[in-house]
Amino acid sequence: MSQSVTPELRRWIIEQASAGCTPESVLKAMLDAGWNAGVAEAALERTLLEHLSTVSPGALAQAAPEVREAVQGVVGQGSAVPVIDTSASPRRIDAGDRWVDIITHMNHPRVVVLGNLLSAEECEAIIESAKPRLARSLTVQTATGGEELNPDRTSSGMFFARGQTPEVTAVEQRIARLVGWPMENGEGLQVLHYRPGAEYKPHYDYFDPNEAGTPTILKRGGQRVATLVMYLNEPARGGGTTFPDVGLEVAPVRGHAVFFSYDRPHPSTRTLHGGAPVLEGEKWVATKWLREREFS
Repeated sequence: MSQSVTPELRRWIIEQASAGCTPESVLKAMLDAGWNAGVAEAALERTLLEHLSTVSPGALAQAAPEVREAVQGVVGQGSAVPVIDTSASPRRIDAGDRWVDIITHMNHPRVVVLGNLLSAEECEAIIESAKPRLARSLTVQTATGGEELNPDRTSSGMFFARGQTPEVTAVEQRIARLVGWPMENGEGLQVLHYRPGAEYKPHYDYFDPNEAGTPTILKRGGQRVATLVMYLNEPARGGGTTFPDVGLEVAPVRGHAVFFSYDRPHPSTRTLHGGAPVLEGEKWVATKWLREREFS
């Protein structure tokens, strides 16, 4: 007989955790009541994570400590992550050399859509600097720690070194101030070019801890903890950034960006995302990945 996780069960889990019950005791009570172990564990983890997601990052430290501890007991301690604080519902945020607009945001996954992050002149300069160095995009091969061609990714791209051009330096400094994360913890800016039909199918940006090559990758700065995708131009149709788990698609508007962070390398972060196929025109984006520690 199948077992479904009802709203009543979710409320009961939150009530038990808020009353100070340990995750082990809550899980035992569910098992004693006849719940399948796999269903019970998944319900406990997802319910507590979703409950935490309703609390803004700025208020999280003071909110529901018993529930927070229960979540950590179930899924482990999450990493500190870069954050754009939207708890006060700001219309704009000071990024140092320009004001950046907050278009929309979500708590779970942690997603913020930004406007006016880059000027039109910066977008054009970055595209022109990247063009001579474009090659077929590779993906990280977590099985070995190297790189490989991937049929799911049909763009061309290149990497800038940190601070390689004046425009890259300005953007990196802006990002560091905006999300409160050191510049040296960022990978080099990657520029991607998508022609009609090109796409990047849904994937996670963190490195799978179960893959043999991940320890080698992590030596260069630890896990990825956040991603910022910046739109350098506007395709006529298609090319949005999709988040399938939450039904969100961010339109590629020049100078805009989408930021998302993930405090653990786990699907519970709901950061599965992809680049939808370009249907008409071409798309240029710049991606910045942020690591736990200094990236070398």
